[in-house]
Amino acid sequence: MNDAIPDALPCRALSLSPAGQPLLLQLHQAGLAQDIASPEETGGAFLTRHWASSQAFVAVGACGAITRLIAPLLQGKGQDPAVVVVDPAGRFAIPLLGGHGAGAERLSQQVAALLGGQAVLTGASSGSGRLALDCFGTAWGWRRGSGEWDGLMQAAARGQQPVVQQTSGSPLWRELEAAQQLSSASDGAAPLLVISDQPGTGCRWHPPSLWVGVGCERGSSVTLLERAVLGALQAAGLAPEAVAGLCSADRKGDEPALLALAAEHQWPLRLFSAAQLAVVPVPTPSAAVEREMGTASVAEAAALLAAGPGGCLRQAKRIERCRSGESGAATAAVAAAAEQWAPQRGQLHLIGSGPGELALLTPDARAALAISTVWVGYGLYLDLLEPLRRSDQLRCDGQLTLERERCRQALELAAQGLTVALVSSGDSGIYGMAGLALELWLALPADARPGFTVHPGISALQLAAARAGAPLMHDFCTISLSDRLTPWETIETRLRGAAAGDFVVALYNPRSRGRDWQLARACALLLEQRSGDTPVALARQLGRPDEQVSLHRLSNLPVAEVDMLTLVLIGNSTTRIQDGRMVTPRGYPGADLA
Repeated sequence: MNDAIPDALPCRALSLSPAGQPLLLQLHQAGLAQDIASPEETGGAFLTRHWASSQAFVAVGACGAITRLIAPLLQGKGQDPAVVVVDPAGRFAIPLLGGHGAGAERLSQQVAALLGGQAVLTGASSGSGRLALDCFGTAWGWRRGSGEWDGLMQAAARGQQPVVQQTSGSPLWRELEAAQQLSSASDGAAPLLVISDQPGTGCRWHPPSLWVGVGCERGSSVTLLERAVLGALQAAGLAPEAVAGLCSADRKGDEPALLALAAEHQWPLRLFSAAQLAVVPVPTPSAAVEREMGTASVAEAAALLAAGPGGCLRQAKRIERCRSGESGAATAAVAAAAEQWAPQRGQLHLIGSGPGELALLTPDARAALAISTVWVGYGLYLDLLEPLRRSDQLRCDGQLTLERERCRQALELAAQGLTVALVSSGDSGIYGMAGLALELWLALPADARPGFTVHPGISALQLAAARAGAPLMHDFCTISLSDRLTPWETIETRLRGAAAGDFVVALYNPRSRGRDWQLARACALLLEQRSGDTPVALARQLGRPDEQVSLHRLSNLPVAEVDMLTLVLIGNSTTRIQDGRMVTPRGYPGADLA
């Protein structure tokens, strides 16, 4: 069973000719297309059969032919699925229908990244490097609210940018290159774009920042609970689209109506013990509730706890009683958090960027970068990927040694509902960020974890071996000489073990200004059990314009030429250098390779 690409828009794929079948298989194998048309079914029949039940289609063929096939099926801008057209060679991905609202532009970027092609975006916003105001908020974890969105987009296409007002949600989006033309200055003639937890005039995006605390009698009806929640929001002048989740006492964790309401609206449900709730100061405590629940407040205290530090109560508890045909009673209160929270919408992608050359970036990593709203990483590694970044994607640079801080930043953004790429050089799972990020992710409560996906990259070890010849044809190991996280005594033990086992050895982090003796010591340890003629490859700046690869012998290795940008690859007892190439036989002398 194929694993779908995280954040991918579920789509079906078809081809108008046999020439496109390999592309369909590629999309399906990558998990981007969940269903593909068989060669026996015509494109028209496939589209007609699935049109009403699909969110998106990728069609391989000519734009004109696809247009004629979908024309009789069109129902309206708000009902039609996204349609992306790809040429049979996979060079171009064109959003033909539903570019913004249905997500065709985003899908075309994913398809192009996966196939190694180019997304051809013809929309007014994309073509001019501006934000698509009617859909960009989704990438930031927000829900779209009311407003004359068509009029807003038409005004923006005429060059009349809206006035922006923001009272909730992440402000980081204002740092986007594509957002620099937007203004917060008042202009009575300009349309209004509002980012808020309240409904009202203008076109509105609603960040997930509201927590609704709920208390109820056993057996309360789901209609009663829904009325209580929506009534509390309405009384406070707050938008249901801005709800981050529901919360209550842990004794209500099996209440059928509460679980049904959370599931229906896709609201996370957070539960707190009576001891946690009892210490929260609230405006309307109840002695009766305290006798029954062990805490003087459920709805208000739960809402404030869920909102976290800096949260404030926006609506004190309201009591909702049953109507005809219902049972039970409920209370609801609303608190606003200082930061948005929607881990169920967020994704963290651990990207292995490869050694640096874009041609060596895997299609899987390209596709993840294409759908990520924010890129987090060390500046040098992000510089290497910069040609792929769009103006609607934010870059967050970090310092080289502050790995834990970068992981925390990326996780926090993903927990807010964003899709985040955390970038390492080489392979993220080999001396990269994947392990630390996963440890921090696992330390979070289960309901606070965003999606987590590791995308492999080409490691320096692999490219060094490819440049040197074929030195990894037998067992090998990698050892980092950095004693910043590993005691040197442990590193020496591993070096002696590698020498005793006659492994080909790749040394990472071999030498720096502050650690200038470790490489010489490592060579001395290996020479205790290995010939001085053992071949060694020094590979520096791999995959970059200043790449240098040179072959040496272990006994006279030019240690002074090695730095942190160098990988040292040391052969085993059978490795040899011949005609400028380093090769390790697949077996030892006398081995039967038949």
